[in-house]
Amino acid sequence: MNINLFQYNPSWEDKRKNKDKILSLLKGKIPTSSLLLFPEMTLTGFSMNTEKLAEEREGKSFQFFSELAKKFSTSIIAGIIEKDENNFFNTLIHINSSGDLISYYRKVHPFSYSDEDKYYRGGDKPVVTEIDDWKIGLSICYDLRFPELFRFYAKERVDLIINIANWPALRIEHWRSLLKARAIENQCYIAGVNRIGNDPNAVYNGFSSVFNPMGKEIISIGDEEKIITVEIDKEKVKQVREEFPFLEDIKLV
Repeated sequence: MNINLFQYNPSWEDKRKNKDKILSLLKGKIPTSSLLLFPEMTLTGFSMNTEKLAEEREGKSFQFFSELAKKFSTSIIAGIIEKDENNFFNTLIHINSSGDLISYYRKVHPFSYSDEDKYYRGGDKPVVTEIDDWKIGLSICYDLRFPELFRFYAKERVDLIINIANWPALRIEHWRSLLKARAIENQCYIAGVNRIGNDPNAVYNGFSSVFNPMGKEIISIGDEEKIITVEIDKEKVKQVREEFPFLEDIKLV
């Protein structure tokens, strides 16, 4: 599977500008891939302004990414601020190459340190989606600190875990270490896509990365706007799990 990780500097709470910037950075073409990944809250930045920015799951932001998926014949994973009746969720959407919504995941662990839990309701379940014959576990930013979620994905024998994030530069070494740890303990690939730039509360320096099932970093990009491409091999997951069958010994006590 070929994956494109889209690392960029979104304009604060400005969906129109961010749509234009994404289109400009794509420049009409991207390397052929099965999946294009965008950061958390892709078109707004990490905002608590739910009343202004939230929309239905298949609203205008979904329509924008749906058109991109069809244009580039690729699956897309992106982040939106979702409104569902009177509740708001930090939500990840998976759109297939035909522009259809396949899966959605609501961030299970709102980031209470920044009061996210006061504005967003937490999701209540893990979500496994599929692209071709790959099983993929979904997560958002702060979720990465809680291995319990990812042990569910290990029990489901996912081949790839995805984390979309707005992870601050101040704690970027935690991001890098946790991505690596989640890959090692669950013996699968993990792809993490972060943002760069500033918002009113934090500075971000990227380090979107992919680690293989042995915890080796196979690609990473620092503090720059760039689309990076990586090829991952499902046979590597099978090989590692057969050679080191550690997942058979999990005891969820």
